[in-house]
Amino acid sequence: MIMLTTMAIPATSMAESGSDDPSSPASSSVQGRAGTDEAAGAGSEADAPVSLLPLFAWLTPSFPVGAYAYSHTLEWAVEAGDIRDEESLGTFLGDLLALGFGRSDAILAAHAHRAAAVGDETALAEVNALAVALAPSAELRLETCQQGRSFLDAVRAAWLAPGLDAAAAALVGEVAYPVAVGLAAGVHGLPLAPTLEAFLLATVQNLVSAAVRLAPIGQTAGTRVVARLAPGVRALALEIPTLTLDDLGSATFRADLGSFRHETQYTRLFRS
Repeated sequence: MIMLTTMAIPATSMAESGSDDPSSPASSSVQGRAGTDEAAGAGSEADAPVSLLPLFAWLTPSFPVGAYAYSHTLEWAVEAGDIRDEESLGTFLGDLLALGFGRSDAILAAHAHRAAAVGDETALAEVNALAVALAPSAELRLETCQQGRSFLDAVRAAWLAPGLDAAAAALVGEVAYPVAVGLAAGVHGLPLAPTLEAFLLATVQNLVSAAVRLAPIGQTAGTRVVARLAPGVRALALEIPTLTLDDLGSATFRADLGSFRHETQYTRLFRS
């Protein structure tokens, strides 16, 4: 059997060591280590990259923007037979991403981000007015504006930042969702590149979630669709910062027309 013993240290030994004396070697070494640790901590904090945690919180299904209520024409596409399986869903969403509202919304988010970052409230209001006007139908306008206002209200309630209220006050009335996301990220000092990647990927995930609820595919197939579209998300996010508002435009006419058809669809699970 192994027995462990401890040695009692006399109470006077600490005083005799000179630890209470600032000039003693023991005290100097302790103070020196503490000073070094504090300086290193301060330096590392100052040099640390901006945390992306706000993006993780804002662009998850649990953030209260009401994204679950909208399908962005997918419900009509399923009804019309355009989306039948995993392959057709991937193709449909790929077009929406590269040729439709995904690209346009990312451009608008980028310009809102830049305007909010420098406190240009006039430019921010102009970008928002353009974003709202570009909605091709009443349902899609409702989709972007309801989510945009809900997003901005939630951020202002929980994720405070200098200049946030002033920037939000510049947007009177309807607020487009991509503009709200760009505004919040810009005010919080979040880098543009990861903001665009996260925003576009969240857009894809929301639409895949709607497709799963509409039942042409299962959850595993939906996961494969997200993975399939991820490289396109990355490529588009890299391209967006080089584009201007003159590059706005889309070529997803069937999806746009589908948003009008959805208004009179006999049975509906979604608001768009």
